[in-house]
Amino acid sequence: MASKSARLARHVTILRIAFGLMWAVDATFKWRPGFAKGFIDQVTSAAQGQPGWIHPWFNFWTHLLGHDPHLFATMTAVVESLIAIALVFGIARRATYLLAAIFSLLIWSIAEGFGGPYTSSSTDIGTAIIYAVVFFALYGLERLATPAYLALDNYIVARLPWWSVLANP
Repeated sequence: MASKSARLARHVTILRIAFGLMWAVDATFKWRPGFAKGFIDQVTSAAQGQPGWIHPWFNFWTHLLGHDPHLFATMTAVVESLIAIALVFGIARRATYLLAAIFSLLIWSIAEGFGGPYTSSSTDIGTAIIYAVVFFALYGLERLATPAYLALDNYIVARLPWWSVLANP
């Protein structure tokens, strides 16, 4: 009978890979031309209806991203693709979970406008904040589930021990 830790490791792996496949689908949409064309519009529309005290935040991002929206749209597609690959194959898990959580919080606070504006007709807080929670949960679960299951990190660490800094939560 498998130990609790080994069973947990398999379940965490299933969650990690399923989440990675979701990110792969999302990344695929980011590579479509329509995403780059509407990139800056998505950021400016997120600012609509927000309270005045938060406008400097959106103005900063609109100004910065407006310099080269196509470049930032491409960078978003690249980052989302790398997150998907890292999740599916179990590469640099520690770094992926932490950096992808930060990336998700940036999406939530910029493109999703913190899930707002919050009015009487608001129905949710946005999706990217939930992605950040899942990344933090994966980080915590992987600390409990050792050894990692179906992760390329295991093979990389065997050859390059310093890789464990990036790999092991």
